[in-house]
Amino acid sequence: MATTARKLKAIPKSRANGSGRDFDVHDLGLAEAGRKRIEWADKQMPVLRRLRERFAKELPLKGQRLGACLHITCETANLLRTLKAGGAEVLACASNPLSTQDDVAAALVDQYGIPTFAIHGENRDTYYGHLRAVLERRPTITMDDGADLVSLLHTEFASHAGGVKASMEETTTGVIRLRAMAKDGALKIPVVAVNDAQTKHLFDNRYGTGQSTLDGIIRATGVLIAGSVVVVAGYGYCGRGIASRARGLGADVIVTEVDAIRALEAAMDGFRVMKMVEAAKVGDIFITATGDKHVLTSAHFGLMKDGAFLSNSGHFDIEIDVAYLNDAAKKIDRDVTRNIDAYHLSNGRIVYLLGEGRLVNLACAEGHPAQVMDMSFATQAMASEWVAKGAQLAVKVHEVPVEIEEEIAGVKLAAMSLKIDTLTAEQRKYLASWESGT
Repeated sequence: MATTARKLKAIPKSRANGSGRDFDVHDLGLAEAGRKRIEWADKQMPVLRRLRERFAKELPLKGQRLGACLHITCETANLLRTLKAGGAEVLACASNPLSTQDDVAAALVDQYGIPTFAIHGENRDTYYGHLRAVLERRPTITMDDGADLVSLLHTEFASHAGGVKASMEETTTGVIRLRAMAKDGALKIPVVAVNDAQTKHLFDNRYGTGQSTLDGIIRATGVLIAGSVVVVAGYGYCGRGIASRARGLGADVIVTEVDAIRALEAAMDGFRVMKMVEAAKVGDIFITATGDKHVLTSAHFGLMKDGAFLSNSGHFDIEIDVAYLNDAAKKIDRDVTRNIDAYHLSNGRIVYLLGEGRLVNLACAEGHPAQVMDMSFATQAMASEWVAKGAQLAVKVHEVPVEIEEEIAGVKLAAMSLKIDTLTAEQRKYLASWESGT
């Protein structure tokens, strides 16, 4: 059986940055390039920029140590800058081994004085070593992208949980995990479900994931989307965005679902809906976006066309059963072209796996556009302010306060030079009453 392993770049040891704080990045010589990229993204993030200006004046996060486990990209860097401007001591590590932009990580350390533990292509041991490096410094507030940091806080670092005021969670996958922990009585800290905020999932998940997923697939493969049969597994907000963008590029889109309501919605939105075992026979490009595991499995691989592309847009690399492919393939050609592995199946066909089955929009591209991350990260920052300035929250999963969402949406509209109507006194009174009728 083929079990070829990818060769990883050498991981340098942690080094001191001159201020007594440790970091672990690939190459500090990349810092200037990273600074340019961060500042370019900042120009497209007016809401976060305005928030950073206010934070610098008011210092709402003063006295907090904030540990952020996020995708280390230029957009994230501007969130971290905002948190630091607010008075927090900020520490950062990567939430995915393939999403780190090494020049950005270097700039965070060298240009902005933010201890960062993130290297593109880091192996599993290094990845968890970086999470530990953040937790060892006892953050008082955490931010998570998939709940790996919080999970480690609840196991290996359980004795530190009492010092954490709350955590912010940015992904659907992470919120699912945290709600499960709360249901089981295992949750030890309050959590704010930033992902469930309308200023996050309605825009980031739908428009950001939709565009960046197709961007990653096109960059990796160069394939023509028009005329291709694209199979989208899952019709949540991410799946809706992906299906919409694929159709916009001329694809014949099939949606697979396990939820009857979402399946009906997909059908009424004009997409073909069928079981994956049927879609597997006709798809050219497969995209998983469910937040669950083993969506594409041995039951499907053997049915696929020769040359089918497999990609995942869910947070973790378990939606496609990559372990089975690694074990069952007759031969594996690693990096047949950048970010694509070819799996030779026993039936003589080849399927191509993009980005090792990890987040295709970050493993094969640059992630979401800065304009949409502007709202998501502003929500993160203001949720952190709410936690830092407020009373101790109950140990459960909390929603983002509606006042935060309304403020962010208003600033974003202004930045886009859009104006909306306001209710008259008569309209407000009518909406608050029940007496009036036909």
